[in-house]
Amino acid sequence: MAKILGIDYGKIITGLSITDVKQIFAFGLNAIPTKNLMNFLEYFLVYEKIEKIVVGLPKKLNNQKEILIESEIQKFINKFQMKYPKIIIERLDERFTSKMAFDTMIKLGLKKKKRRKKVILNQISATIILQSYLTKKEKKINNS
Repeated sequence: MAKILGIDYGKIITGLSITDVKQIFAFGLNAIPTKNLMNFLEYFLVYEKIEKIVVGLPKKLNNQKEILIESEIQKFINKFQMKYPKIIIERLDERFTSKMAFDTMIKLGLKKKKRRKKVILNQISATIILQSYLTKKEKKINNS
């Protein structure tokens, strides 16, 4: 079974996560400069079999999309799908993932200096997005 990649797309830093081969658990993979995302994925996809990518869908509390970052995400998705049409892309509401990631950093005992690092925050956010997707998928299977 191929793995699923999770993406927390940011203007400057993009967090990445990946599942195990059984698609049960999400693990933090990396956080990279967004400008290098396509180059990273081109290299990464040579070595990892990915069947699906889950990209966070930024929404405001009133359920409206965050227009500015969403247009950048759409550009990325279109570019990616042109190059890799066989890899499925799904979206998942990412409201509160940054807050959850920040709370996780506190619970892990990370000092204030480390908590300010967007790299760690984005990586944890990507992991939360992907694990939320896996949990949602599992619930659908169990309710069928």
